[in-house]
Amino acid sequence: MTVRYIKRGKDAAATAEADAAVRASVEAILQDIERRGDDAIRELSRKFDQWDPLDFRLSQADIEKAVAQLSPREIEDIRFAQRQIRGFAEIQRASMLDVEVETMPGVVLGHKHIPVDAVGCYVPGGKYPMIASAHMSVLTAKVAGVKRIVSTAPPYQGAPHPAIVTAMHFAGADEILVLGGIQAVGAMALGTPSLPGVDMLVGPGNMFVAEAKRQLYGRVGIDLFAGPTETLVIADDSVDAEMCAVDLLGQAEHGPTSPAVLLTDSEALARATLAEVERQLTILPTAAIARASWAEHGAIIVCDTQDEMLATANELAFEHVQVLTRDPDLYLERMTNYGALFLGPRTNVSFGDKVIGTNHTLPTKRNARFTGGLWVGKFLKTCTYQRVTTDSASALIGEYCSRLCHMENFAGHGEQANLRVRRYGDRDEVPWYQPVPART
Repeated sequence: MTVRYIKRGKDAAATAEADAAVRASVEAILQDIERRGDDAIRELSRKFDQWDPLDFRLSQADIEKAVAQLSPREIEDIRFAQRQIRGFAEIQRASMLDVEVETMPGVVLGHKHIPVDAVGCYVPGGKYPMIASAHMSVLTAKVAGVKRIVSTAPPYQGAPHPAIVTAMHFAGADEILVLGGIQAVGAMALGTPSLPGVDMLVGPGNMFVAEAKRQLYGRVGIDLFAGPTETLVIADDSVDAEMCAVDLLGQAEHGPTSPAVLLTDSEALARATLAEVERQLTILPTAAIARASWAEHGAIIVCDTQDEMLATANELAFEHVQVLTRDPDLYLERMTNYGALFLGPRTNVSFGDKVIGTNHTLPTKRNARFTGGLWVGKFLKTCTYQRVTTDSASALIGEYCSRLCHMENFAGHGEQANLRVRRYGDRDEVPWYQPVPART
């Protein structure tokens, strides 16, 4: 396979070194939160966000004040986005059916989809007010049937961001906090005297929030392991450099560590896009961030064939994959590793990020090899049950189970089976396995 890099990003060793420093910092902060609870939370909020309210939890009056700051147009825009996201989440939920089936006479097996009891939803908002993240997490959890939804975002320019608060409220959050960073996810996961803990954490965040979720996994559930936003633009000469550059920089502006990669079979398009990116960086209002991201983590890869592009895309396993080719459905059919696909020039990653209805919390760092993104099913536990309704079925299953336990040397397991054979079968002894003597 011939793969040529017109531009490369930072090497893996440098990225790993930065990740190690983040891990150590997060570990120390989480230990402090667990040890000192509310006092640690307040100190961290003062230190990182210059935010020290009487209560991090918003009252109903606070929420109403935030909603009142928005124009009717802004409120309708939020409601429109939430209608799309709720609608698709409801379709997904309806596809997940409880099951009960009699697999053989007298043996009934089933599963139920049970919502998680309490979920903490993190909404980024320190640099950019990520209003859409409230829809994606809170609303999806609500459709799943989660009983208690705590949603939090950092203060924005010294106050709760009214549009984020409004989106959380409209989406159905039961508790709304103004708290950011490690202190927010730590408080929700570990619990404090003023904030009962949750069972699961969801939502995107910066590298510190992502690492905190990783370290808290096991204490609570999480949606997925996520790092900085990634975008892969797959293009051939059916599109132009302007569109490629726009779709790359539109995601590079997320932060200075966000990879943006062009994968193409046209060297002419590759070189034109490289020049067009530089031109757009002279006029893009968020160029300071996007330029740093492009310089450190941007890449342009040229392949000779569509097959090579497919193989490379699957190997990269990126979060967002924008397909700008003559036959985008080829990638829908043959790609296996991606967070979300955006097929054809009429759609783009921004549609998915903000409004179209699919979820924008997606796997990064090649985690798309083994997981998809956040969806209604992430908030549901698929739990099985069994019922045996006849004596003959219990005895028959018991005979098989007893012999299998004997192969594994599990005497106690075997006796569970033997007891049912003795009670419900037509024999007093089980000759292939010496039962534990019955209690008198």
